[in-house]
Amino acid sequence: MSEPTATEGRQHLAELLLQEAVYRSRETQATSGELRAPTAEIGTGPGNCGLGAEAVVELDLSPRGRELYAGIWPAGLAPPALEAARAAMADWVRRQDALDRKRNHFMKDFRGTHGFDRAAYTPEQEAAWRAGLDRVNAEVDEGRAAAANALLKGP
Repeated sequence: MSEPTATEGRQHLAELLLQEAVYRSRETQATSGELRAPTAEIGTGPGNCGLGAEAVVELDLSPRGRELYAGIWPAGLAPPALEAARAAMADWVRRQDALDRKRNHFMKDFRGTHGFDRAAYTPEQEAAWRAGLDRVNAEVDEGRAAAANALLKGP
């Protein structure tokens, strides 16, 4: 396997930065939600997948996020490009949230139909479970790659 080109290296760093933005946002989402009592906005009913009412976007970079940012843009970004990067990252956080909800709803629906004990699944059920998760995970991977590409292109 050959070494990645500079472009491939930046693409990889951009994907990692997007993941870091999602982790940071989820951290904020979790800590802001765990101390609140369930409300109609958050929901506790059958439609809730455990992620709260909506995505939380937190773009205050963690130390790892700052390291990735510096690896992609060693000289930093000028204000217009920085705002475009922030917008691209926020878009990805929201898209990732939607895909995570899609995955959670798939799992909830599948388990509602076939039960929670995967050891009891037939080979066909296990294959359907894996295929459903693989579909969503592929959508995440493809979306993150496209978002990273958009992030690197800038305004």
